[in-house]
Amino acid sequence: MSTALCVDLGSTFTKAAHVDLADGRLLGTAAHRTTLDTDVADGLDACRAALDGADRAELLVCSSAGGGLRVAVVGNEELVTAEAGRRVALSSGGHVVAVRHGGLDVPAPGTGTAALRDARPDVLLLVGGTDGGNSAPLRRDAEALARDGWSGPVVLAGAADAADEVAAVLAGAGVPVEVAGNVVPRIGVLEPAGARRAIREAFLRHVIGGKGLSRRLDLATLVSGPTPDLVLQGVEVLAAVAQADVVVVDVGGATTDVHSVVQPDPEDAAAELGLSREVVGATPVTRTVEGDLGMRWSALTAVAAGHEAGLVGDDPALLAAARRRHDDPGLLPDDDAGRAADLALARVATTVALRRHAGRSRVVLTPEGRVVERSGTDLRRAGLLVGSGGVLRHGDPDAVADLLAGLTGHSPEGWQLPDHPRVVVDHDYVLAAVGLLAERHPHAAAGLARGLSGEGADGPTLGAW
Repeated sequence: MSTALCVDLGSTFTKAAHVDLADGRLLGTAAHRTTLDTDVADGLDACRAALDGADRAELLVCSSAGGGLRVAVVGNEELVTAEAGRRVALSSGGHVVAVRHGGLDVPAPGTGTAALRDARPDVLLLVGGTDGGNSAPLRRDAEALARDGWSGPVVLAGAADAADEVAAVLAGAGVPVEVAGNVVPRIGVLEPAGARRAIREAFLRHVIGGKGLSRRLDLATLVSGPTPDLVLQGVEVLAAVAQADVVVVDVGGATTDVHSVVQPDPEDAAAELGLSREVVGATPVTRTVEGDLGMRWSALTAVAAGHEAGLVGDDPALLAAARRRHDDPGLLPDDDAGRAADLALARVATTVALRRHAGRSRVVLTPEGRVVERSGTDLRRAGLLVGSGGVLRHGDPDAVADLLAGLTGHSPEGWQLPDHPRVVVDHDYVLAAVGLLAERHPHAAAGLARGLSGEGADGPTLGAW
């Protein structure tokens, strides 16, 4: 039997899924604390030893160990190239730590290359100019980076007609540069694929290869990409298998991520008004990362966000629970009160994160009359909602089902939430594995995703209620 061991080297835990390549059947899973203190290969070996036959399996790996991928974005205009670059960076699996626009040579507080250095990005995404448009700001930003001794890797995804010249400026100053296609070739069009690939290459070459996470493994060759990028690729496979729009809400200790694959309705798109839609354009595949919404490191800010959103009142017990988790990120509740507090935090984090991702639909008055103004990604037609994250995988099934059901249905406030989706939990954490299998073993990837979607032909589904 030909099998694959799909491994996610996480920041806290290393997780492995052993998969039959003939049909995508899940043979087993294992997890071990990520062994950053010794060698990440130790945790990987522990997972492999826990699974029968995994020592002979093909090894496929993604990683967010050592802090994951930190991306800074530099663009021309706030509402066009900078916003487009931010969306592309998120979809590539990066945590966006800075977005700058208006020129790196502007001598104002909080601007310039010094502010970028303070953000400590692993990769800088440099964008600007439509093809055949004004590429002068892109050139000036590259010259500022070169002049100020920028040494980190740069992914250049701006005006195609200036790409060679700009890349030469950076390379001449010793800046590692990867050239990709323009993310905004023309107004209203967003093309992220080339930049996503280039960011992944920069991540493997300069980030994974340079963090010293293993002396026994060549991670730059072994790792396929950052975990969030592979998860998003897994969501794309899941949407194709389920033949439906899909939303995944993944709540973690530091962030809550929302991934969606939503095909826009042409009639709705034609009827919408909104500057951001017109100048940047939309893509079916979207990811948002909410750094203030988490179960441990971001627990206090999650409670604050929930209070601001009207989801929780003044609750001293919840605030105290959040403070304990913030101060002790390794805390595992061992009683009903602790588990209830975890679910309360998860409810706040997932609700606020999904609202931010979905945005709202509201009728507003303009000089042209009453129009529908929309923000975010309209999730109302999503056919499948997947919950992920340890608190959802290991929580009481009835309580988790109630939590996820609360993320759906018509919203009187106009939030564009899924109306009537099927709801599942990724109990076995297979979405990263689906993404890892997608390119080399698409049939197995589809089979594994089919189990999660509830469409499997044999045996119980992996996550459906």
